[in-house]
Amino acid sequence: MRGKSIVSDAAEVQLAVELIRLGARMQLLEAETRLSRERLLKLYKEVTGTSPPKGMLPYSTDWFMAWLPNVHASLFADIHRYLVHNARLEGIQAIMTAYRLYLEHVQVYGLTRELSLTRAWTLVRFMHADLLTTTPCKRCGGHFVVHTHELYDRYVCGLCSVPSRAGKTRRAAEAAAA
Repeated sequence: MRGKSIVSDAAEVQLAVELIRLGARMQLLEAETRLSRERLLKLYKEVTGTSPPKGMLPYSTDWFMAWLPNVHASLFADIHRYLVHNARLEGIQAIMTAYRLYLEHVQVYGLTRELSLTRAWTLVRFMHADLLTTTPCKRCGGHFVVHTHELYDRYVCGLCSVPSRAGKTRRAAEAAAA
C-alpha cells in the first residue's frame, strides 16, 4: 500500500511540474493535483525561480468574447474537442495536450499567444458549466466560442467579419514601428 502512495505522489509532483512549466497559476494547481499548497509553493519556486503570481483567476466569460481572445479561445476549444472525441483524452491531460498544440500552432504561424494555460483551463470549465459553447460560422463553417444561451442562427465569426478596430492596439503599433 505504501508503494502505491509513493508512486501516486510522484505522479502528482510530475503533473504539477508540467503544469507549472506551461504557466499554471496556483489555483489551477490546487484544483488539479492533490498536493498541499505548501508543497505546490515550493515546487513553483523550484521550477520557475520565482514566487507564483497572486490574485484571483479570471471569472468572467466576457474576456472570451473580445475579437482576438475569441479567435484564440475558439482555436483552443476546437483542438480540445478533437482530442476529447478522437484521442479519448480527458480532464487535465486533454487540456494540457490541447494547450501544447495551441502553442505549437501559434509558434508555427508567428502569432502572439493570447491564451494562457489558466485561461484555457477556465474556458473548459465555463464550457462544462454550460456558460460558453461553440457555434459554427455561417460563412466559413469554423466553430467559435459564444455565450451558451444566446441565439446564433446566423452567426458570422470575427474572422469573416473583422471589426473595424481589430488589431489596432498599442502593441500592434509598437510592433509595426519596430
